[in-house]
Parts: sequence; C-alpha cells; structure tokens
Amino acid sequence: MSHHFSAADLSRIIEMAWEDRTPFEAIEQLYGLNEAAVISLMRRELKPGSFRLWRARVSGRNTKHLKLRSPDISRAYCPSQYKR
Repeated sequence: MSHHFSAADLSRIIEMAWEDRTPFEAIEQLYGLNEAAVISLMRRELKPGSFRLWRARVSGRNTKHLKLRSPDISRAYCPSQYKR
C-alpha cells in the first residue's frame, strides 16, 4: 500500500512516532499506517543515526502500544506540552 503524504502530514507522523505517549494505533487511526509502515517511513525519512536512536527508544516501550500501556494513561501528551 503506497501512501502519499503532504510535508505537513509527514512531519506530524514523525512527531507522533517520536512522542513517548502516542501509540502506534493512534497513527494508524489517523493516517492508515500500521506499526510496520511507520517503521518503514521512519527508516526512509530519518538519517540512519536518528532512525537507530528512534528504534532503540520505542522498542519495547509499553506506551507505544495501547494493549501494553497502563490504563492510567488516558491521553497522548503531557498537559503542559501544548500551552498557549
């Protein structure tokens, strides 16, 4: 399945993938990319070193999977993250 995203959408997908509390399922719901597709996109869009850092960061992280995350986590971002 080939997806063509705008630069803004690509930027948002990458941002969501980096966020600790944003599960892969949220990316799939919004953009139609499952975890494998997100990994492929990140491999293609990031520099090799950045991709390795990202993979090390998200591998095994419970908050990146809805089924593994604590029920106490009900939002995808910190309350102070988007202060206006």
